[in-house]
Amino acid sequence: MDSKSHKTTADKLVYMANQIAMFFHTQPKDEAVAGVADHINHFWEPRMRAQLFTILDQDDNGLDPLVIEAAKQIRKPGPVPA
Repeated sequence: MDSKSHKTTADKLVYMANQIAMFFHTQPKDEAVAGVADHINHFWEPRMRAQLFTILDQDDNGLDPLVIEAAKQIRKPGPVPA
């Protein structure tokens, strides 16, 4: 079996957020932070953003520092319906 199939949703979101950050690392820091936040705000559905904020609350969450800084500009969704 492929080891990638055992990744959790949180692992996948961390990976995706870090990939976005990697792309924006080539830009000046202020633009990079805004770029990460803008991308996540526009392309991640509210449920994904809610999960990202849960991950951000954890110590040693594996997120790139650029993602952590961009979190201040990412729209926090309201409660996600069950």
